Amino acid sequence: MDYQAIYQEKLTAADEAVKAVKSGDWVDYGWCTNHPVALDAALAARKDELHDVKVRGGVTMWMPEICRAEDAGEHFAWHAWHMSGVDRKIATKGMGYFIPMRYSELPRFYREEIRVDVAMLQVTPMDSHGNFNFGLAASHLADMLEKARIIILEVNRNLPWVNALNGCEINIRDVDYVVEGDNPPVAQLGGGGEPTEVDKAVANLVVPQIPNGACLQLGIGGMPNTIGSMIAQSDLKDLGVHTEMYVDAFVDIAKAGKITGKHKNLDKGRQVFAFGAGTQKLYDYVNHNPEVMGAPVDYTNDVHVIAQLDNFISINNAVDVDLFGQVNAESAGLKHISGTGGQLDFVLGAYLSKGGKSFICLSSTMVGKDGQLKSRIVPTLTNGSIVTDPRSTIHYLVTEYGMVNLKGASTWERAEKVISIAHPNFREELIQQAEKMGIWRRSNQ
Repeated sequence: MDYQAIYQEKLTAADEAVKAVKSGDWVDYGWCTNHPVALDAALAARKDELHDVKVRGGVTMWMPEICRAEDAGEHFAWHAWHMSGVDRKIATKGMGYFIPMRYSELPRFYREEIRVDVAMLQVTPMDSHGNFNFGLAASHLADMLEKARIIILEVNRNLPWVNALNGCEINIRDVDYVVEGDNPPVAQLGGGGEPTEVDKAVANLVVPQIPNGACLQLGIGGMPNTIGSMIAQSDLKDLGVHTEMYVDAFVDIAKAGKITGKHKNLDKGRQVFAFGAGTQKLYDYVNHNPEVMGAPVDYTNDVHVIAQLDNFISINNAVDVDLFGQVNAESAGLKHISGTGGQLDFVLGAYLSKGGKSFICLSSTMVGKDGQLKSRIVPTLTNGSIVTDPRSTIHYLVTEYGMVNLKGASTWERAEKVISIAHPNFREELIQQAEKMGIWRRSNQ
């Protein structure tokens, strides 16, 4: 089969390809680093011809052109599977919305629940077998494209080719249009700056809990990255990786010789992830690297898969935690910040793993907009806050003031443990609130 001939037949300009989008359509932009660039600009140029075009994306790393115009919301509505800072800005414009989900279920959503009229996303150049690679985001893209009525690919020569389990490529035969874009650099995500003293204190509590041969999952943010940096500098060895998001910290750990994956019960020797974003260091590392493996998110985040990996260590962030042990990791009251993502799946899966542990990490305080110090440990979650992890699921909770294990603890024991790692300035007030709530009984310990 002459794949190049088929490619040339389907090659078109971006402004021609986006004519496939009609008013009222549902359009998918893919995920994170795969969002289209040239196609997005071409669709934005058609703004005045269209109305009620509903677009889906996730972990948006730059402002889509379709969202820039002052009257953009009269023509397009943006829907985020997981919100980034950019997605929050779109929501502030009054044209952005969040779609609640457990990330592991997203491929099934596409198979069974939702409609896709047009899918457009960035991919790698085609190989000699007619295949385009999804690069950094296997995620749910195969199922999304399977459901799409029209598929438009935007080729970017800078997107790394990531070796894959399955569901990480599409063949030219299954594509409607191919557009060759301007090959922009892959959007980069920093590690959040230099670690704070609080980050270091939390990392110093968590890293000693990690055994040799453990399998790691790190969430995004300063604390997980700091913990990753300390792992890279530690004496740990023969670590494995099975994670939702692949971040720079894993590259540092791997280059320090700490990752071999030799003890993994599944995918031995491979660092497995659903999607990745970071600096150019990460993109260069994963490109055609046989030690890493992209996989659909209903594999990476499947509780049953995670449970099969011995000594699974899950490390994630939180916005705030209440005295019952309920964790909010996605909103500030009614203001949405991110999403459930895979946190709950990894909290559950790690505890089911033989020797597994999950850690929810947070600073004990934050500075509010009024400049006042506020406790992240609260009596009950603020009205409107989302319970990302129910109280029954939490294993280890960590702040700079200590680490507590909430498994098997009664309501009063939980309150006592959680208060013990709160900032000292707020402990007495929290005790008073716990007493009013009927969950305080000072122990003799």
